[in-house]
Amino acid sequence: MAGACAFAQANYPAQPIKLVVPFPPAGGTDVLSRVIANEVTQKNKWTFVIDNKPGAGGNIGLDAVAKARNDGYTLGTGQTANLAINPSLYAKMPFDALKDFAPVVLLASQPVVLVVKEDSPIKTLADLKTMAQAKLLTMASAGTGTVSHVGGEMFARRAGFKVMHIPYKGAGPALNDLLGGQTDIYFGTPPSVLPMVKAGKLRAIAVTSTKRIAILPDTPTIAESGYAGFVAEDWKAVVAPAGTSPDAIKKINSVMNAALSRPEVIARLKDEGSTARGGTAAELAEFMKSEHARWGTAVRESGAKLD
Repeated sequence: MAGACAFAQANYPAQPIKLVVPFPPAGGTDVLSRVIANEVTQKNKWTFVIDNKPGAGGNIGLDAVAKARNDGYTLGTGQTANLAINPSLYAKMPFDALKDFAPVVLLASQPVVLVVKEDSPIKTLADLKTMAQAKLLTMASAGTGTVSHVGGEMFARRAGFKVMHIPYKGAGPALNDLLGGQTDIYFGTPPSVLPMVKAGKLRAIAVTSTKRIAILPDTPTIAESGYAGFVAEDWKAVVAPAGTSPDAIKKINSVMNAALSRPEVIARLKDEGSTARGGTAAELAEFMKSEHARWGTAVRESGAKLD
């Protein structure tokens, strides 16, 4: 049996690999998954089958990964929401985010951008704090438990004020109400807000990354604006079912790191405000633990809960 396993690993992958994306097609997680899968296919002649399984904030798709055979032929693209936020947000989870998966590789990270209407009196974080301490501001989000929501709550708590959270079913309706004056502030992903910032309809106040992003070079980070160490990023990572062979994980990690290092991939990610990450499986394991703890604290402090 050991000889057969060794042979199988030596020839891995001997069949297509299923990559479960726990969100609908054309979204950020789906697009990134396809970019990396295509790069690996073109350069290494591997075959990936993308399987979109949306629902429950990504829990349905990742649960399918957790319960799949750990033979190296089923992977999943997890992210901040389903691996770090949902475990504290949902009353009952179908999987254990830290025990039911074998970390493979961290793909990319993306901050959220604090935006207001272009004619808003809020021009800086100092303005926001002053106004928020004078009256209760409304904060739109792309949905309860998203980085848009919990990241905003983290900042409000750090700055010493409260906001009224108004959740929407996605960025589109959230932005519509922000533009219509029904809400005061919104933390959104760069691709969702950039067109309106460029059109002069929204003003970007700050980004939640550790460094400024290339597509908004004049927009300061929250950290450099008086809140040292503040970071809230939507990251995406590939995971496998727990117990997957370390040899298979090492091979997947290697080809995906190679894909993430290619200039065309780095440039494409920069164009949407993302940063290619990469690294070892062990580094991802430690990162997931720290993010699980950090976001868990933020969710509990926000009081958000979902059944």
